[in-house]
Amino acid sequence: MDKAAIGRAVDILWHARLECRRMDGLPADCRPSSLAEGYAIQDAMAAAAGQKVVGWKIAATSAAGQRHIGIDEPLGGRLFANFVLQDGALLPAAPLHMRVAEAEFAFRMARDLAPRATAYSVEEVLDAVADLHLAIEVPDARFEKFAEAGPAQIAADDAFAAWFVLGIRVADWRRIDLAAHPVRAFKNGVLAREGSGANVLGDPRKALTWLANDRSKRGIGLSAGDIITTGTCVTPLEIGPGDKVVADFGALGQVSANFV
Repeated sequence: MDKAAIGRAVDILWHARLECRRMDGLPADCRPSSLAEGYAIQDAMAAAAGQKVVGWKIAATSAAGQRHIGIDEPLGGRLFANFVLQDGALLPAAPLHMRVAEAEFAFRMARDLAPRATAYSVEEVLDAVADLHLAIEVPDARFEKFAEAGPAQIAADDAFAAWFVLGIRVADWRRIDLAAHPVRAFKNGVLAREGSGANVLGDPRKALTWLANDRSKRGIGLSAGDIITTGTCVTPLEIGPGDKVVADFGALGQVSANFV
């Protein structure tokens, strides 16, 4: 894709995001035909959006999630500052298309992981982490039939990033077996989902390492201060106006979001 086509795709997708509009797909003259082209659009969006990028999300970190949107690997997307909220936040539900909430573990980086030729190990990546947080992600798509958009358009659409609720920091998190840790989601006080960290590529720490290496291969890397939310520990929970969602991580604490 040439710069003009990439710029047109960015303009369409970003304005659709801000205006809560959806489309069948990008026009043929600016529709990415490969994952590399999709990420090129996302990269250009980060430069043109006028918002600080504060980190990353990982989409489709379970086999079921990948089947649902027709891909065979996770996808990375950027978290934009104006879409990051605090625990207990009020979110508009009516404009959402996907209308789901996800309970997630999120890491905050202490130092850079620069692009390099060799892959980072899990140990190297964890050594660069400062904190672990509890989180809720509320993804959304700019495509009407988002399950049929394909990996290139999903990457261009920021891996369906939208709202992100950052919860409390977890103390002494390195001693915890995140894969085995149980996670529950409540809707309006009723238990609605149960899962664990194992639903996230087998372990949220492995998902974080996947992102570090995927960004490294793409010449970007991770930066100190980045927040990386690693994927849902439970089957995405359907939400609507008036719902309150609580992601319960047991002894580690809770994080909540209210949909209005």
